[in-house]
Amino acid sequence: MEVKAITRYARISPLKLRLPIDKVKGKNAGEALTLLKFMPLKAAGIISKTLASAVANAEHNNELDVDNLIVKNIIVDQGPSMKRFRPRARGRAARILKRTSHITVIIEKTV
Repeated sequence: MEVKAITRYARISPLKLRLPIDKVKGKNAGEALTLLKFMPLKAAGIISKTLASAVANAEHNNELDVDNLIVKNIIVDQGPSMKRFRPRARGRAARILKRTSHITVIIEKTV
């Protein structure tokens, strides 16, 4: 049985969020949370919160045993970008894109 949690409009670029994903895919949920806890990246903290939410969903909504959950997939999609402008030389302006992301964590019960 698959359980998922979604974080939308996270204020971090999708490129930065995709860095720690390969380290936790396929791992036990508890082990993945421990790995993310000790990674020195902002992205690891955001993914950790979403993974903890997925584990809580599995435990509360579906009465699954937390010890038998593995991380099946983590998907990071690009959300809307906030457009800001910065003054430049000779009266011009440069666009700054503040990117957002949508994170989906899917966990499943092992047999």
